[in-house]
Amino acid sequence: MIDIFNKYRTAVETLDPIRYTGRITRVRGMLIESHGPQVVVGEVCQIILTRGNKPVFAEVVGLDGTTVQLMSYDDVQGIEIGCSVIASGSVLSVPVGDQLLGRVLNAMGKAADDKEEIVSTTLYPAIASPPDPMKRTTITKRIVTGVRALDGLLAVGRGQRLGIFAGSGVGKSTLLGMIARNTNADVNVIALIGERGREVVDFIKHDLGTEGLKRSVVVTATSDQSPISRIRGAYVATAIAEYFRDQGKDVMLMFDSVTRFAKAQREIGLAIGEPPATRGYTPSVFETLPKLLERSGTSNKGSITGFYTVLVDGDDMDEPISDTVRGILDGHVILSRKLAQRYHYPSIDVLASISRLANRVSGEATQKAVAFVRRLMAVYDDSEDMISVGAYQKGSNPAIDEAIEHHDRIQEFLRQEINDPAPIDKTLAMLSAISNIEIPAEEYSSIEAAKTANE
Repeated sequence: MIDIFNKYRTAVETLDPIRYTGRITRVRGMLIESHGPQVVVGEVCQIILTRGNKPVFAEVVGLDGTTVQLMSYDDVQGIEIGCSVIASGSVLSVPVGDQLLGRVLNAMGKAADDKEEIVSTTLYPAIASPPDPMKRTTITKRIVTGVRALDGLLAVGRGQRLGIFAGSGVGKSTLLGMIARNTNADVNVIALIGERGREVVDFIKHDLGTEGLKRSVVVTATSDQSPISRIRGAYVATAIAEYFRDQGKDVMLMFDSVTRFAKAQREIGLAIGEPPATRGYTPSVFETLPKLLERSGTSNKGSITGFYTVLVDGDDMDEPISDTVRGILDGHVILSRKLAQRYHYPSIDVLASISRLANRVSGEATQKAVAFVRRLMAVYDDSEDMISVGAYQKGSNPAIDEAIEHHDRIQEFLRQEINDPAPIDKTLAMLSAISNIEIPAEEYSSIEAAKTANE
């Protein structure tokens, strides 16, 4: 009863009795222009349709004298000249709380799973500043992903941010689903930005699963929705992750994909008159990316470990978005089409991938074992053509002989079925067996020990 009363009391306290209104003067493609009201950039407005339909929510994306430029969260159908525009007096905020777990939300933080709406007196702004860099805690402990190739050879720090770079159809969503189900993070927040409508349900049912959904929050903004919805869906997911981080939890934020987020920002920029710059991307794209990506990481309360997928156009790893994101994040995981074609899943190209904090969060023995395995993989990769055609004679080169001897065991270690969880102790035990380097017990248990110390 008290919670219900608080809901209404909060609504009354935040009510502005003065309504600022304007009138629609122009609709040009996705861009809506109005004369008034008095607003700030980022403010949410309601457009009252004259045909009796529900009001349309739109966001202020630009100001030109007395002309207000808006972008609708929904379709612009039904909007006409003269429709009233009412300012809300606030930017987009999302209700947060433990009741979000197991739920699927839309780009405005409202229920998208046919369940009751989220009711909470605690609101987090969708657009927020990254944590103060001087107040971020140092990353010294790893987080478990449950994927052997990552936990074994590309250790991820708690609060680290990595990009998953790949072309279409090589297993990005499947890899995210494996991480969501098997990680030892407290909460998963999953942002599906610009995805096909079909893939949303497929990911939730098949990749994430019932058990994974129970400790996850999914935010969706599909490819058919307006660019402002795709942009705000990304910010809403990040705000939810920030809430759980501020509760002292270790959050796993999985974002699919940054490329579609950047394209949505490009559409908005072009609509309001920004000049195209690098390969058609507007300057605001490269300004917005670090503001979004820097919001994850550590703080003095908890951590957000971020996995951000990048859909690489034409498998070109140096295209503008890939190059920019790679420079912002703390490492990159490359998914190989060649490995996917061989039905090698997850299709992680270990030699082309790097975790910049792997040595910091791994023990000394683990580092030696990783170095041994990666060296053998590099030797085999350099000589693979010669080995495949039978041109190499055993005994010609001891390093190649050793790489061939260990090749099958390494490939077995790197391959992992979707429903095959890999606890960290078994992963390090397999790594120890391949390298013949003993990994002491304290390196196996360092993750749980760190978690207990933080609690």
